[in-house]
Amino acid sequence: MAETSNSLKQLALQKFKKNVWGVLSFWFIVLVAIVSLFAYVMAPDNSQHANQMHLSIHSKKPGFKVDMLTIPSAYNTNQGYVNRLFFGKENTDTEIPITNFKVEEEVLIYNEYASDGLVGAEKSISLNRFPQKNVTPFIATKTFLFGTDKYGRDLLSRVLVGARISFFIGFVAVFISLVIGVFMGSLAGYFGGKVDALIMWVINVTWSIPTLLLVIAITLALGKGFWQVFIAVGLTMWVEVARVVRGQIISVKEMQYVVAARALGFTDFRIITKHILPNIMAPVIVISAANFAAAILIESGLSFLGIGAQPPMASWGAMIKDHYNYIILGKPYLAIIPGLCIMSLVMAFMLIGNALRDALDVKS
Repeated sequence: MAETSNSLKQLALQKFKKNVWGVLSFWFIVLVAIVSLFAYVMAPDNSQHANQMHLSIHSKKPGFKVDMLTIPSAYNTNQGYVNRLFFGKENTDTEIPITNFKVEEEVLIYNEYASDGLVGAEKSISLNRFPQKNVTPFIATKTFLFGTDKYGRDLLSRVLVGARISFFIGFVAVFISLVIGVFMGSLAGYFGGKVDALIMWVINVTWSIPTLLLVIAITLALGKGFWQVFIAVGLTMWVEVARVVRGQIISVKEMQYVVAARALGFTDFRIITKHILPNIMAPVIVISAANFAAAILIESGLSFLGIGAQPPMASWGAMIKDHYNYIILGKPYLAIIPGLCIMSLVMAFMLIGNALRDALDVKS
């Protein structure tokens, strides 16, 4: 049996490798996972939530460059390396876009950046604010590869950090849907009768509740936040898993290997977990990939409505909400870039779902 099982797994893996779009989608998802995990290492703005605002350089085009003066803070955050690596730097320094500067009698004189060819205000600061009175390391040309948003934040950094919410909501939602869906579907399909009727009633009632209403209800109970959205999305997606599991168990529970397990006196729990579920997981894996894509779309829609991740957290849906009106103002990239990110990630999960369906299909 072990050799047969291994050979079937190898056959499915070989079929999956032959699907070019499925393999490309897999590696794209791996890339997004790495970006999500180490976003603050890759982002030019590694402050928490990539939230460094510079209103004087708002809505600049991709490739915009400006000289940035960083005034160091006397406050020491004592932030640990691991915390800074995964949650961003607690930045207490002050960043000021400037056009020019000069040093006179231990005083730094600079002009703040101003758009449309205007001359910015001239200001001065003592060199005592800088270590060893050396200002050179604190003035550097900063390039915004994706431009800046309407608050003057680095759009590339916001996109990279925003991938974390859109990606991890899929994991949380799919995990919740699998735990609840497999449990409820197994009970309904295996025991049948009144248990099946009761669980199917719960499934139909849950399925009839719109996701938005459920999120609003949970928000009223727990407050706004991305964890509440994660839970709400998961609680609306388990019904699909439960229906699939129920149907699969009904079709196999009278097969010979299940009858033999009952005759040997095995408990219902062992029969379900050791004999039935391992043989019906193929369609569950496929629907989980589809649910992953659906969770990303739902979270993006909720963030667009202002119910999802709250400011200053970066979210692709919230970025579209903040900048969709810029489409008619000559700067559509502010909304198109996060929109393309959502589309690409959802498409990757749909393609890998199709590839898994073909690879796990025993009839092909």
